[in-house]
This record gives sequence, structure tokens and C-alpha cells, in this order.
Amino acid sequence: MIAQLAVATGMVLLTVVIHGAGIFALGRFLRIEAREEAQEHIHPMSLHGVGVTLVLVIGLFLLHGIEIWTYAFVFLLLEALPNLGEAIYFSTITYATTGYDDESISQSWRMVAAIEGVNGVILLGWSTAFFVTVVARMRSGR
Repeated sequence: MIAQLAVATGMVLLTVVIHGAGIFALGRFLRIEAREEAQEHIHPMSLHGVGVTLVLVIGLFLLHGIEIWTYAFVFLLLEALPNLGEAIYFSTITYATTGYDDESISQSWRMVAAIEGVNGVILLGWSTAFFVTVVARMRSGR
């Protein structure tokens, strides 16, 4: 149990750092874009504004993908799952809490999977809050 909790704690810390760095980078990009839009009087619903929104969505999606793949590689290193395909699938449905079959993962590492689900919910919520804040600012022109 101690090994499971140590791995899970390490993964939570790592994914929070990855997510925080990614959100920071996206925020910085958006601040630069907002300055350019204000200088050039570009409307948020213009083609350029929609493009910025798409970059934001794709950026958030990539962040979650990196975090999911990181968990998948850890499951492979721990030999908790038999191959990369299964590890990515298992990690994706666990991270997104869409429901998973914990029969496929080694019983000795199930706690890591459970904590991945909690971690995923928190990181997805963080992304949602960031996205809503950005869209609200775009609408208000700030």
C-alpha cells in the first residue's frame, strides 16, 4: 500500500506541475493575443478570435493527453498493464472517470488508478475554470 500511495502522490505532483506550466503558457499566449487584438481592433468572434479559441481548446486537450500518457507509461513501467494500447485506454477512461474495468490492471496497483481518477477530475475542473474565465474575458473585451 505504501508503494501505491508513493507512486500516486508522485503522479499527482507531476501532473499538477505539468498542468500548471501548461495553463501558465496558454495564459501568456492569450495575454499576448489580447494585446494584439486590442491594438488591431480584432473582434473576439472574428476568424482570428475563433482561431485563438481553437488554440486554447487544443492546448488544453494536449495538456490532458500528456498527463494521460504519463500515467499510461507509469502503468507500463510498473507492469500493471500488459501493453501500451491497453495502458493508454485504461488511463484515458480512468482519468476522465468515464468508468473503467479495474479487472485489467494488476491488483497491486489499483490504488494508483483510483487516485488517477480523482486527479483527472481536479485537472479537468481546473481546465474548465480556465476556459470559462478566458471566454468571459474575450466577451467583455479585457
